[in-house]
Order: sequence, then C-alpha cells, then structure tokens
Amino acid sequence: MRKRTSTPVAPGTSLLKGSESVPGDASRREFLKLGAGLVAGAAALPRPPSEAEDREDDDETLDRLKRARKDPKHRILLKGGTIISMDPRVGNFVTGDVLIEGKKILAVGPNIEAEGQRIDATDMILIPGFADPHRHSWEGQLRGLNPNAVTIADYNAYTHQGFGPFYRPHDIYVGNLATALGCIDAGITCIIDNSHNSRTSAHSDAAIQALFDSGIRAVHASGAPQFGDWDHQWPQDLIRIQRTYFSSDDQLVTLRMFSPVNEANWRFARQLGLWVTTEGGGGTLLPGVAALGLLDNRHTFNHMGGTPDLNWQLIRAAGATVNVCPRSDPQYGLSEGIPALQGALDHGMRPGLSVDNETSYSTDMFTEMRVVFFFQRGVRRNGIFKGLPNAPAPVRVQDILEFATVRGVENAGLLHKVGTLTPGKEADIVLIRAEDLNTMPLGHAFDTVVQQAHAGNVDTVFIAGQVRKWRGKLVDVNLKKLRKLVVESRQYLFDQRGFTHDIFAESP
Repeated sequence: MRKRTSTPVAPGTSLLKGSESVPGDASRREFLKLGAGLVAGAAALPRPPSEAEDREDDDETLDRLKRARKDPKHRILLKGGTIISMDPRVGNFVTGDVLIEGKKILAVGPNIEAEGQRIDATDMILIPGFADPHRHSWEGQLRGLNPNAVTIADYNAYTHQGFGPFYRPHDIYVGNLATALGCIDAGITCIIDNSHNSRTSAHSDAAIQALFDSGIRAVHASGAPQFGDWDHQWPQDLIRIQRTYFSSDDQLVTLRMFSPVNEANWRFARQLGLWVTTEGGGGTLLPGVAALGLLDNRHTFNHMGGTPDLNWQLIRAAGATVNVCPRSDPQYGLSEGIPALQGALDHGMRPGLSVDNETSYSTDMFTEMRVVFFFQRGVRRNGIFKGLPNAPAPVRVQDILEFATVRGVENAGLLHKVGTLTPGKEADIVLIRAEDLNTMPLGHAFDTVVQQAHAGNVDTVFIAGQVRKWRGKLVDVNLKKLRKLVVESRQYLFDQRGFTHDIFAESP
C-alpha cells in the first residue's frame, strides 16, 4: 500500500507481500522461481515505508487535524482521490482533489494547488456522507436481539412494549450515542433521529445531548412514547426543547416533530416552524389534513409501503419527501413486505433509504443499497417473466447512491448544506478504500461503493470539516468505555424486565 502522508509523496512502487498460493497449476519449481524473482526485484528497489512509519505519520497528521479544529480558516486538501461529487455541475473525477476551509468545501477538481494541510487520498473514493433519514436511535443497546422477528409485534416486544418503558434518561443517552457513533463508523454522517421514547423531559435532554456529543449531523425528531407510563409532557415540551437547544439552525443538530397524521400536532409544529416526520404514508387521515393546508414541503414520510395513489399524489404535490426501508419492511412484515422504491419512482419521487433500527440487522447503508437494488431488479424481472405490461426501467448503481446520499439529506431538509461535494456546502465527506482485497482493482467507482464495499472499507470521515474517523478508527472515542456503558445499560434493562438473554435463542 502506498504510504499516505500529510505532504506530497514521491512516486513509488507497491510490493506484494509474501504469499503461499500461486495462481493456476504452477509447480513447486515454478513457484520457487517466481518467489526468487520477487525477492530479487524487491532488493533492487528502495525500501518501502514500514507499517510503523505509516502509523506514526498518520498519528502526526491526525494530531494536526485535531489541533486545528477551532480555526475557521484552517485548510485541508484531500489529494489524488477518485471523486463522486453527486453534483452534475461539479462532475466526477478519476483523480481529483477536494479543498476544505473550516467547515466548508472551497473547491473540487483536478490538480488543485493551495496552501493547507495535505491528506493523501490516493486509492480512495470520496463521496458525500451517507444520510439515514429514519433511525430510532434510542434502541442502540438492543442491537441484534430479535433476528428472527417476523411481524411488527415481534419488534414491539423488544422495544416499545418490552424494554422501552424501563429506559432511564441515561439509557436513552447510551442508546443514542451508540447508534450515532456506529453510524459515523459506517460512513453515515447524517441521520434523522426518530425519537419515540422520550418519557420525560430528562429523556429528551439525554437524547439530544448524546447527538451533540457524538459529532454526527442529526435532526432530532421528538415524538411520544407508544406504550407504558410517561409524563405526557410532549408535545408541549417542544417549546422548551427548541428554546434550550435549538435557538439556531446553524449547528450540527436540529429539531423537528415526530408524529402520525394528527391535526393538532401538525398545527403545533407549524406554529413552532418545525418539520414533521411521519411513519407510513398517512393512511385515510392524510387527505383531510392536506385539505386543511397542513401538508407541505416540511414533511417527511417513512416506509411508504401500501400507500394509496391519492396519498402519493398529495405528498408529491406538497413537495414533501419520502424514504423507503429495504430491510425493515420485509423483516417485520410491513404492508406488502417489499420496499416502496418502485412506488416512489412510479409517482415521480426520488426516495431516501433508511435503516430504521438495529434490533434485527446491522447499521450500514451498504447493505440497504444492495437490498433495494436487487429487490427492484427482482420485482421487475418477475413482472417480465409473468408477461405483465409496462415493466419499469431497471435502477442503476448511480440511482442507488443518489438515494443513499442526496435524497436522505433532502429528507432531513439539509440539501442546501450537505449531500453533494459542492463548493460552498459543508464538508461531510467519506473516504472509502478502493485498494482493499474486496474492492481492488477499481472497476467502476459507483459499483465499488454500492456493490463491493462494506463498512470496514470506510477509511476516513469528515463532518462539517472535522475529522470523525481516521484511517479506520473513530476519533476521540474511548471504545472500551463505550462498551462498558452499553453493556451495563442493556443489563439494567434486562434486569428490570426480568429478561433472560440467550445468544442462541430460536425465537425472535
């Protein structure tokens, strides 16, 4: 691997490390000849930098990045990466650079020469950060507890009805923090935190504080608990929350309401100037509130499976946004069990992709992209096979990456700030290694991101120009302490419920 430094690196030749396998049917004699040739060739070349030297240089670069955090004029120049800007006006670059000043992108293009801290992005693909517009972050410590869930009742048995009523503010904090940091680690730089377990004002405070502490870009969508006793401080508490934490929109964490279709709630959100996120496509109630003028472009709808044509039309006409859930809908048997991507496309809408929760599956957007790609291709082919007319056009990997980045950010109401690598926007940038075993050699940049890469290939993450993951590790995160918090919180919830944890359980 070429040494990556904070200053330009002289061209060099990468060497293969020793291998015990040889392609084809090479005999032992041929293998020995090949090995001797490699060794002889290596001896004639300059000694490549050691891994220890690479680490030392990376550590020095990271220290410089951290020291410059409070400097609004600090410049970072990402050099020599493959750039997918997701902005047709900017374009894409086989080899290009991104110049960051403070929290904003200053320039994107080839051969940028500017003063600033240089980061070698060779053999990396640079993309806008992934955006998850629908995440129930408070459930972070419940990861993987119900892998065989079949229905929404199975989900509720482990969340709203099961553990939700026992959550303390501390547990909300831990769940949100674990979720947010897991997102950053996987290249998700922006989420809408669909927070529906704020049982008291203190619970809301804890959820919001965790988002601020994590460094993620988040929209806190404050909602009411669905089961058990709670203070019924919501939605009135939104006034206090807004005044306390959200006097400005120019910050990483912002506020909206999480509510089903409800005239009183939606009017209250309108009074406070808040967006509203709603589960599903509004059902039979949406036409009525739309007729009252309460549906506009400050609304986001999750899932959308089984949504009537009229509701699709109303949502689109209002300029509202939608996201679909590639794994959640089939996992929990929601509506027809097929993510509503084709429904959105058929109605002229470009949806975001959302993870929903982690109680049954992982946090990464890479899997969501693949699942929705193959669902659409499979349903399309099934229709053709059955002789159905008007088969939809096949989605492309370019479309899928748009859904996972641009459209997720659009759901968050932040497309004016982030979502593309565009000069003037804030620098939410993910660097994906394109030279790892599973991603090399680079065949097609979009395909590598959508179909080849996984969360382990996410090398570096910037959010608003601040480095949050560096060379494969989260920055300023004590994982040992975090694990302790998560395990202790989960055990407390187990004890309160009287739940016996079986890591080999047959049932959901």
